[in-house]
Parts: sequence; structure tokens; C-alpha cells
Amino acid sequence: MTTDRNVLGGELEPCGTDPMTGFYRDGCCTTGDDDLGSHTVCTVVTKEFLEYQRGVGNDLSTPRPEYGFPGLQPGDRWCVVAARWLQAFEAGVAAPVVLASTHERALDVVPLEALQRHAVDVPADPSSLT
Repeated sequence: MTTDRNVLGGELEPCGTDPMTGFYRDGCCTTGDDDLGSHTVCTVVTKEFLEYQRGVGNDLSTPRPEYGFPGLQPGDRWCVVAARWLQAFEAGVAAPVVLASTHERALDVVPLEALQRHAVDVPADPSSLT
């Protein structure tokens, strides 16, 4: 079994567990052949990013209990589809990215330079920032 790698070449670190993120809902931006959207970019979602996503038909704010999805709030860490993040980047509303938690497969879609321009180092418990 191989270890999932991040965009920096290191071992993939967890993205978020409250809410539980990842295509496999394992807290990591791991991916596989069944993840057709490539949920590989670990973001700290912002109000602007969420509003933009809703505007392009990707509503991440509204709870969808039938899918076990609580809806996202600004500040949540979430694995987003690489192409959706790139779309927001090109529109000037990219969410901050946690590079150590972003899967290397994101680089199939998003240039590393774009991710680095929006890199943020966020502690596992953002409440410690207050």
C-alpha cells in the first residue's frame, strides 16, 4: 500500500473532521478512481468562496441531511473539487489552501503556483487563534 502524498511531496495530512471532509469522509483529501470530481484541494472556506460556488451551481452552504452533509460555514476546512477551486481562483475568489493537506493529484488540474499563492498555515484547532 502506498502512502498518499501532498502537493509538497510529503505525507498527506488530515484536512478536517468537523465537519468530516474528504470524498471518503475520512478527514483527508484522499482520492481514487471512484472520485470522479477529484476532491483533492484542502481549503479553509470563506464567505466569498461559498457564495461564488452557490452562484455556479455548487451549493456547499445548504445542509443536505440525506447525504450526511451539514452545510459549510466560513472557516470550515473542506476538500473541494480541484476544478471548482481553479474556477474560483480564475474568478478571483479562491479559498485559502492548506498545502500539506492537499493531495498531489490536485496538480493534475491546478498549477502548484496557484495553490501556493493562496497557501495558509492553519492549526488543527482554529479556535486557538482567538
